[in-house]
Amino acid sequence: MGARVLIMGAGAGASNNLIVSLRASIAPLVAVGCHDDPFILKKSVADRNYLLDSPIGIDDIAGIVQAEEIDVVIPTGDAHVQLLSDHRDALTGRVYLPAKSVIDLCQDKCDLANDLARAGVPVPVSLPIASHESVHEVVAKLAGSPRLWCRMRAGSRSLGATPVVGADHVRSWLLLWQELRGVAPEAFMLAEYLPGRDFLCQSLWRDGRLVLVKTFERISYFGGENSPSGVSSLSSLAKTVVDDRIVGVCVAAVRALDPHACGAFSIDLKENAGGIPCITEVNAGRFFIGMTALDHVGKHNMSACFVRLALGEDVVLDDVYDCPPDYYLVRDLDTPPGVYHADDLLDFARLRR
Repeated sequence: MGARVLIMGAGAGASNNLIVSLRASIAPLVAVGCHDDPFILKKSVADRNYLLDSPIGIDDIAGIVQAEEIDVVIPTGDAHVQLLSDHRDALTGRVYLPAKSVIDLCQDKCDLANDLARAGVPVPVSLPIASHESVHEVVAKLAGSPRLWCRMRAGSRSLGATPVVGADHVRSWLLLWQELRGVAPEAFMLAEYLPGRDFLCQSLWRDGRLVLVKTFERISYFGGENSPSGVSSLSSLAKTVVDDRIVGVCVAAVRALDPHACGAFSIDLKENAGGIPCITEVNAGRFFIGMTALDHVGKHNMSACFVRLALGEDVVLDDVYDCPPDYYLVRDLDTPPGVYHADDLLDFARLRR
């Protein structure tokens, strides 16, 4: 099976990892990249690259699709997903996305949490912040949690996220973002603080059927030591895990969002005080940043399966949960990601004393 794919956000690490993964399983593959930043685009490993004006418009994407005879357009960020979703009629047959209503809902983490809670899916108790004056009232409603999680309702990479204790902390954090970054208080939400393990679940769907799922655990974070929270959505060290609890929660969430779900769903979870995995975010329509480096772990390459589904192939796998445990993903700046099994991690020379 050959394919011609357009990778949005080309040159960034997520895009380059995705192209490397696709080349390992699809031949022949023609990868075309696009970006609105020439410096990032210069790092692209795609076969050809297009520099576009900012903000990128759907006419530009459609033009590349026509000129390059593209089979599938693959977004690598939430803004890309939203653009393609809003204008999917202009790219009929070239995108493989969840329903527009699902993508729209998942852009707002507070609305998403409350929607899933009504469906009985485990999530942290989450409340919107309407203003500085409403903070005391919101904190009082979450009085059962001694520590709270303050975050922006939209965005990625833990934007504006920090643990807080009490209304004074919350107001100070909101004021800081408003005065230094011009972010209004209503852009934030408060949620129950989840102290447990940090998981990721990446899955593919076709007409409500789970096609493939892989699960991971974040162990350490890029820049975590430099932020008040100590964490980030970008893992510097992660590993594959097998945990049916995670899959069960995520399958329930996707089916609650859309009984006929299609496309990619990348879901963040964290355990609450009782050890129950709770969904904190659903990235509908795209893969996790960096996790495509683990595509080759197991029998099935998730990125390649995505392209096969997008091309209309009815992918049916015997082992839907394809995730051998204890493979570690090691990431650092200015180096390609490394993937190692636990058995190989201590294979080093040691100095005898």
